[in-house]
Amino acid sequence: MTEEVFRTDSYASQCEAVVTAVDENGIQLDRTVFYPMSGGQPGDTGVLRNAAGAEVRITDTRKGDVPGQILHIPESQMPALKSGDKVTAVIDWDRRYRLMRTHTAMHILCGVMWRDYGAQVTGGNMEPCTGRLDFELESMSADFAEKVGSLLNKEVEAARAIKVKILPREEALQIPDLIRTKINLLPEGIREVRTLEIVGLDLQADGGTHVANTQEVGPIRIVEHKSKGKINKRIRIAIDEESGALGAQRKERV
Repeated sequence: MTEEVFRTDSYASQCEAVVTAVDENGIQLDRTVFYPMSGGQPGDTGVLRNAAGAEVRITDTRKGDVPGQILHIPESQMPALKSGDKVTAVIDWDRRYRLMRTHTAMHILCGVMWRDYGAQVTGGNMEPCTGRLDFELESMSADFAEKVGSLLNKEVEAARAIKVKILPREEALQIPDLIRTKINLLPEGIREVRTLEIVGLDLQADGGTHVANTQEVGPIRIVEHKSKGKINKRIRIAIDEESGALGAQRKERV
């Protein structure tokens, strides 16, 4: 099982690790800052650097077939690493930080849609600086999308703190409306649940990486809204690649 540094510190951009396995499926480490693709968030990219300074480029990160297994997918099919090697695992920070801001923007959208319209999520996906959520909603219009966009940016401007906790499953499931998706995505075997709280707006189960304050997200734009069925509506959002006003905060955290 790999220690998942990102679960408690989304801002950790690198860590020391030991290679535990190398095969055709990927490279496994005893601990990692690389987030594996899940929950609509893409897997991290970056490098694994050995003591001699040689680097193995990682083009994707995914979960393995065994619970707790994380596979770092190398650019080369024959990476110059073997079990027992000590490495420094370094993510592509700029890409990760954009994903953190994007994922938090998605939660702001989810929180507003639940709080103000009681709409559950039926699907979603994201890339750096853009993402979409589908909602169980009967109607959608340009005026509605404009109103939602205004509400999203009020939450950004409110500079709401964002807190992560890891709770025993039984305790977490006592939280009202913890699951905001139409389908409960928490496997029965999970004994601990990671929760994400946007203080004063939203609290739900989530395993992704996020910023520490809504203000770090920057302005959110609704770039598409459309019907995907009788009671299924899609909203696509985008954020700026860079947010100059938050540059100092970002550098401090890195």
